Amino acid sequence: MSSRDPRIDAYIAKSAPFARPILTYIRKAVHAGCPDVEETMKWSFPHFMYKGMLCSMASFKEHCAFGFWKGSLLEGNGARTKDAMGQFGRITSVSDLPGEKALVKLVKRAAALNDEGVSVVREKRATPPVKTPPDLMAALRANATYEGFSQSMRREYVDWITDARTEETRTRRLETAVEWMAEGKPRNWKYL
Repeated sequence: MSSRDPRIDAYIAKSAPFARPILTYIRKAVHAGCPDVEETMKWSFPHFMYKGMLCSMASFKEHCAFGFWKGSLLEGNGARTKDAMGQFGRITSVSDLPGEKALVKLVKRAAALNDEGVSVVREKRATPPVKTPPDLMAALRANATYEGFSQSMRREYVDWITDARTEETRTRRLETAVEWMAEGKPRNWKYL
C-alpha cells in the first residue's frame, strides 16, 4: 500500500503555479506504476522509495525535474536533454513528459529493477597523484610523515600552501606544515 507524505503536498502547494500540475502528474504516475511506493523528502525535495530509491522530482523557478535513481538502466526512458537533473531535462509543462501510460510503464520497470536488487555500477574517477611543489619536497626531506599520508591528506597540505597569495604567506604556511607533520598531524587536525 502506498503512503503519501503530507510534506510533499506542502511542497507541491508551495511550488510555482506552472509546476503544480507537473508535480501532481508525476506523483500520480509513480503511484499508479508502483502501488507500494513510499513518499519522503530527501535533500529538500520529494523522493519516492520502493526497496531503495526509485525516483525523485523537484520544482525550480522556471522548470521542474524528474528522474529515476537507476535511470541509466532503463531502456527508452524518454530522455530528451541533459540540461537539468533527471532524465527528462527541463520540464516546463506536462507535455514535456511522456504520456501517462508510458510514464507508468517506466515506473514499473524501475520498480522491477529494485525488486531484482540491481544496482548501478558507477564509474570511479581516478584522482591524479598529488604534484608536490619542489620547495615543499625540499622542506620535507627529513620528514617521513608526508610520505605516509594518503593522497587526500597530501593534497590538503599542497593546496593550502600553493593557494597562498603572497610569498610571505606561502613561507609561513610551509613552516607550519613542516611543524605539524613532524608531530604527525594532518592538515585539518583541529577538526578531528
